[in-house]
Amino acid sequence: MAVMTRPLLNSRLAEFGTTIFAEMSALAARTGSINLGQGFPDTDGPEEIREAAVRAVRDGRGNQYPPGPGVPELRQAVADHQREWYGLGFDPDTEVLVTAGATEAIAAALLALVEPGDEVIALEPYYDSYAACVAMAGGTRVPVTLRPHEGGYVLDLDELRAAVTDRTRLILLNTPHNPTGTVLTRAELTAVAELAIERDLLVVTDEVYEHLVFDGAEHVPIASLPGMRERTVTIGSSGKTFSLTGWKVGWITASPELTSAVRSAKQFLTYVSSGPFQYAIAEALRLPAAYFASLRADLQAKRDLLSEGLAQAGFEVYRPAGTYFVTTDIRPLGSDDGFAFCRALPERAGVVAIPNAVFYDHREAGAPFVRFAFCKKTEVLEEAVSRLKRLA
Repeated sequence: MAVMTRPLLNSRLAEFGTTIFAEMSALAARTGSINLGQGFPDTDGPEEIREAAVRAVRDGRGNQYPPGPGVPELRQAVADHQREWYGLGFDPDTEVLVTAGATEAIAAALLALVEPGDEVIALEPYYDSYAACVAMAGGTRVPVTLRPHEGGYVLDLDELRAAVTDRTRLILLNTPHNPTGTVLTRAELTAVAELAIERDLLVVTDEVYEHLVFDGAEHVPIASLPGMRERTVTIGSSGKTFSLTGWKVGWITASPELTSAVRSAKQFLTYVSSGPFQYAIAEALRLPAAYFASLRADLQAKRDLLSEGLAQAGFEVYRPAGTYFVTTDIRPLGSDDGFAFCRALPERAGVVAIPNAVFYDHREAGAPFVRFAFCKKTEVLEEAVSRLKRLA
């Protein structure tokens, strides 16, 4: 039998193996540990929205291929949501595109907008699919590192400006930011916008945690700033806001030209997805403001519970202003290797976390940091905190 000498995996993806989430979730299952690694809730979203999906299935809405851009009801609901929350007007027919979650939206946007050799600036640490999607598009990722400062993480605007070259195509933003929990301020986003306009850059912004902001923090879509609507692709998703991550219903909003470009790539990925769920999410986006306020309050209380428990266990805690993750520094516990720490943590304390270094190109910059998810039942977090006190 002839031996294949050429690697089977495309060289662009050679650096990407099994995700750390799969490894740590398997470790949690094998050891019976509490899984605070992968970011998914352990309770389902609103009952009336789940019933809306059942109703759609029974009524035959979405059981066959939905329209390529998404069902009209959802596209209208997305446009209404952007107008009501942020004062952004989008035409549901030409400026809204429904995707298979934010992950496909990111992939489609980068595949559509990036040519081989283009540079893509991303805030580091970054969600792991960003790097893979830039690679699949043939681009070169250029990380700009968020660094700890006074209990949070901050963006160095001078470093961002210095990262832009003649080959830079776009800036890939994420705010509220996973994994650090940073919420970029209006002033920071204004500086990013001015840089994008000055250097004629596109911006792709992942805003899936838009409603998960705490302590009075303000989520500002960069598309709402002067000069940015025509050069920004905004990505949203239902999974985090409605605790329905398995439904994989996401969307983009952008100018007709950018939406058309992204649709050209998206149609050859899934083409369509989540038919009945699209009708249900259209109803979810019309839930009263009280729902979103309650969601924030519940998650803020869980953030505080876990953050205080981690501090008592000996971690240095960077209390997040958004998302449902909290980043910690493990050096006070005598370790500076997040991988080794997380792989040993299930045996030491019966809890699973994620090493932040997997989200960095500059692995050494992320080595001593570990991420925990607090989107779990209160009793689960209380038990995790009790277990983690063994480390103190």
